[in-house]
Amino acid sequence: MKKFRGFIVKEFYHIFRDRRTLVILFGMPVIQLMLFGFAIRNEINDVKIVLVDPSNDTVTRAIRQKLLASPYFEAVDYTADAGAVEEAFRQGRMKEAVLFDPQFAERLARDGVARVQVVTDATDPNTANTVLAYTTAILQDYQREAAGVDTGGGVRIIPEMRMRFNPELKSVYLFVPGLIALILMLVCALMTSITITREKEVGTMEILLVSPLKPAQIIIGKVVPYLVLSFINVLTILVLARFVFGVPLRGSIALLLAECLLFIICALSLGTLISTRSQTQQTAMMISLAGLLLPTVILSGFIFPVSSMPQPLQYVSHIVPAKWFLIIIRGIMIKGVGIEYFWKETLVLVGMTVFFIAASVKNFNVRL
Repeated sequence: MKKFRGFIVKEFYHIFRDRRTLVILFGMPVIQLMLFGFAIRNEINDVKIVLVDPSNDTVTRAIRQKLLASPYFEAVDYTADAGAVEEAFRQGRMKEAVLFDPQFAERLARDGVARVQVVTDATDPNTANTVLAYTTAILQDYQREAAGVDTGGGVRIIPEMRMRFNPELKSVYLFVPGLIALILMLVCALMTSITITREKEVGTMEILLVSPLKPAQIIIGKVVPYLVLSFINVLTILVLARFVFGVPLRGSIALLLAECLLFIICALSLGTLISTRSQTQQTAMMISLAGLLLPTVILSGFIFPVSSMPQPLQYVSHIVPAKWFLIIIRGIMIKGVGIEYFWKETLVLVGMTVFFIAASVKNFNVRL
């Protein structure tokens, strides 16, 4: 029994001596709790909207003020031209457009009825439904105030709802592009994160170190097989998404495949960087799963809108590659837009890829 107690004490000693193990045991639960506590929210805040008001009368100004006084909406543009709404939707600058009838106040006073068209970006059906519910509630509240609760006035404001890009509000339009990003990030980063650490553990790293291959060549040789297999995965996923789940592919297929290839290289280079910094396969796998799974699911906009998160988490989400890829892939598949609408996101992924590759080669050089 004494030897058994000594064995347990020795195991505790080994655990507390390894700083990386302590970080995984104590740091990861805290990080997970903070992410889930702040990022997972049902309510939607600061939704970007465009207000189209050709009449600009006292009534429409009052409704606009009531909309923007709530914490739910943030105006990105005022315009009298309804034709600018479509371009704003395709650019992804806003989630909703509120279009008032011409002579809104005059019609309301003369006929007792006026119409408001509410157009919502339904690439995220959950957000679209929530935003519509907020807008409808605010319009009804103004209608009650204008008509008078006790007087029984006949003033009616009729909202006409329209869902853009996903009129049937199919949830697969949201989840399938997100799953593509999640699967590629986990498969690519996880598989490559154990490539170099596996060589260290099985003792074949010395053979690579004395070979005439340069560090960049060794890394490329390790990555190329996973690059080919990941691209085959992309083709399989896209075929299933189109013909099994009915997700549309409205944009250029060649552009979509090129962007997927860029994201694959970015994920592979990130996994390689983790591999060069880790000593064991277990550590590499833990970092890949805990450090990539949660940010990809929570901070990329896969399920929860980034705009509703606290400002610090919105800044953190900028370093998550999947966030930028999701904007690109949803733009191509659901909206059918071209590179001119997401060239900035493409440049961000290119910059991340170059940084990860350079850091991987540098870390491998140090070990040489």
